[in-house]
This record gives sequence, C-alpha cells and structure tokens, in this order.
Amino acid sequence: MHARPLHPDPTVTPPPHPRTPVHGAAARAGAAVDPRVLGAAAPQATVDYRVARDIASQVARQREELLKTRPGMDRASEEQRCLQWIAEAVAVWSDARAMAPQEDQALRRAVYDLLFRAGRLQPYLDDERVEDIIIQGPGEVWLDYGDGERRRVGPIADSEEELLELLRELARGSGHSERTISTANPTLALSLPDGSRLQAITGLGPMTYAVIRRHRVSQADLDDLVRLGAIDPILRAFLGACVRAGKNIMIAGKQKAGKTTLLRAMLKEFDPECRFATIQTEDELFAHTSGYHQQVVSLIGRESNGEKDVTGRGAGEVTLLDLMHPALRMSLERIVVGEVRGPEVVAMMQALTNGSGGNLCTIHARRPDIVFDRIAELYALAQENLSEQLAYRQTANGLDFIVYVDMTDETRIGGRRHRYVSHVLELTGIGENGRPATNEIFAPRSEWGELRAVPRMDPGCIDDLRRVGFDSALLQQPYGAWPAPLPLKVGVSR
Repeated sequence: MHARPLHPDPTVTPPPHPRTPVHGAAARAGAAVDPRVLGAAAPQATVDYRVARDIASQVARQREELLKTRPGMDRASEEQRCLQWIAEAVAVWSDARAMAPQEDQALRRAVYDLLFRAGRLQPYLDDERVEDIIIQGPGEVWLDYGDGERRRVGPIADSEEELLELLRELARGSGHSERTISTANPTLALSLPDGSRLQAITGLGPMTYAVIRRHRVSQADLDDLVRLGAIDPILRAFLGACVRAGKNIMIAGKQKAGKTTLLRAMLKEFDPECRFATIQTEDELFAHTSGYHQQVVSLIGRESNGEKDVTGRGAGEVTLLDLMHPALRMSLERIVVGEVRGPEVVAMMQALTNGSGGNLCTIHARRPDIVFDRIAELYALAQENLSEQLAYRQTANGLDFIVYVDMTDETRIGGRRHRYVSHVLELTGIGENGRPATNEIFAPRSEWGELRAVPRMDPGCIDDLRRVGFDSALLQQPYGAWPAPLPLKVGVSR
C-alpha cells in the first residue's frame, strides 16, 4: 500500500450516486432529499464539526416542534423544511465569520449529512474510488482505494460513544432494527442501503473497530468483466453457457478477489423471468433491485435480539440454514447463496443434488486445491457433525464446476491489483481417497507467463453447452483470447 499524508478533515465530495446510503429520517422515510440543493461540491473545503453539530441540534429541535404541530406531515416536506432551516442557520454563521462560498456549501452539506445521512462518514461513502473504509476508533480512519492506495483521513467522531451511536444509527437507517452494538452485543454486521458491508467490534479491545467494504462494481455483467480484464471472451462465453445449461457452480477465491462481483455478473445470464432465491447474511447481490430480474425471492438472515431461548439459541435468530428449507418450497427454479460459510453448506449441497440444477454459491478458499477440504470443514461444523466422506460424496454428486477467482497484488512495488479467474474445474465423480475428481477445463499457463485462465481441455458436458449455443472450437485456443500475458512486475510475465 502507498500511504498518502494525513488529511485533517473530510473533503466534500460531488453529489452522491442515487444508491448512496440514506441516513436518519430520510432512511426511515424511504426517500431522500437530493442534497445537490445544498450547492456544488467544494473539493478542498474543510468543516468545523463542532459548529455543524450545533446547527444540526438546532434544526433537530425545530423539526421536533414542527412535527408536534403537524404530525401528519410527509417526510419529503419535512426534509425540505429542514433544508431551509439549515440554509438559514448556516447563512447567519457564514455572515458572522465571512466564510467563503465553498466553506458555506461544505458546512450546509455537513449539517445535512449529520441529520439525514451518515454524518462525517458520508463523504467517504460517496467516493466511488473507495473500496474499504477502515475505522480504528473515532480518530483514525483509513481509506483503501481500488488501485491499492491507502490514505489516512480525518476523524469521523470525537469520542467512542459518538462513534458507537453513529454505528447504531447506521443499523437503524439500514432497516436492521434488531441489530445494535454495545458491550452486551459487541459485534455488528449489516448491509448498508448501497450494498456496502459493515462489520464492527467494540468492547473486546482498546477501541471500537469497523470496516466498511464497498462494492465499486455492483451491477457488472460478464461483458464488463471482460473489459476489466478478469476474464477473456472465451471464458465469458463458457461461463454464460454453463449458467444457461443449468450447471451447478461454486465460485471460490481469496478475500477481496472478486467472488461476489463474478456471482452478480453470472446472475445476469439467468433468463429475466427465471424465478430464483438469493440467500444471504447481508444483501450484496442486489438481484431484486437490479432492474433485470423479475422473479427474485430475496432472503436475508437475522441476528438474535441478544436473548436466549430454552434451547440456548439466540431468540429471533434466523440463520442461512433456517432459510434454505422454506426456500426450497417457494417453487424456485434456482437457488443462489451469497456465501457458504457454515452449516448451511449441507442444505445447499442437498439442494444441488436433488434440484433441477443451475444453482450458484460462493465460498472462501485460499487455493483451488483446498476447496473440497473447506467444504468438509463446514460439514464438520453442522450440528450432526457430518463426516468428511459424506461431504466429498455430496459435493461430487451436486457440483458441476468450481470457478476460482484469484488476486495478485503488486501495489507495494508500484504495480496494481490484478483480479482474475485462474481456474475452472469440472467435477467428474469420486476419485482417490474418496475425494471428488476434477478436470482442469481452464487453468493458468505459467510456463508461458499467463496466470489467468486459458482453455486446457473440453469438459465432459460439452454437448450440454453446445445445446445452449456454445462454440466448442473456442476451447482449442491454448492462449485464450488474451493479447498478452498478465502484465506483472515480478514473476512470470515476459
């Protein structure tokens, strides 16, 4: 990572993307006032957040009085009135301090964000270049960019309690009313309205820690991944044919390699009228809001309210395993699990074995050769403590392909992050020692300086793929369709 100098205050960013998180009353109303009415962005303007909090408190009191006199007021009108009060209060302060126009605009934006959005965190959520927001207590915040740069920025809160209240408000504004964070509930995991994934921990160390993982490529299809260099046109055609032919596919890979991005892209190969379910702990697939799919049953797990029932299980908790069984009764054509990470793997494999096919899921694995061991580990976590042999057998019977997504990071030596598919493995039954047997349909050609997936052989189901329009002659190109090997600074590039 390349660290940029400390920037003492958040910068004010351009008007947010329409899918930017909405906070506070705007989130609860389901619609936000367009903050562009607050004025054009001022890239270098800084904000005195003590002043911003004072003005926000003043406007909040005015709003409270307004709602007492007009309890039936709609949210849009309420927020428009608040915007007027924000402008008036900032104008008074600005006139007294002879503030520049860009400082005036930045202060109005900051007050609006404190009242209706994510406060001092909001500029970073608005920045589409940001991939991760890393919070080390209220005063230390780092931004990881998609190109590998890391930058330290100003604080997002003045105290631990203010930071915790911000996290609680994010949970409330994201529709997760059952989720909170405190010493009694020290972890918080949720999906923000723009699909960003938040994980926070408090009370288990010297400070509160949080990471917000943003999805910069949230609506890509397979053609977009070709343009991004993750796959070539041959692999694009192959993966599309596998989905259309109803093959069961598991996407595996390292953290941050792009598994979810590839899964979203492959969903675009479903027929728009295909009826399918997405089962996730937090919504990261956005299939029901993509505008492409028409029949999506979107199911999200629910955390416990902190109490225990008579069995010792968290009251109100709904796990992915709990969701799998009713989902199978919803007249679905396919099932998609955002990430298999626990006992739900058993129900998923049973669905793959018994269903009509065409199901997709992802799993975390550091290398392609340990995917089956990872599945067996998850079987062992199931309540029944299922055997390794059963895990291997159901995997071999249920899965058709494993697609492995890899990442090579050369940012520390002045290079860039490369995310790409490296392997496509076809499962062919039970092999030695009871493990699933595989064929490498696509794999790297490291001897030629290519780490990305290129064709190696025809799959056993090639006729199924031909029936959905795949040209099998494409698999006879040993270099794939890459014009040159992956441009690396170290290693196999030539």
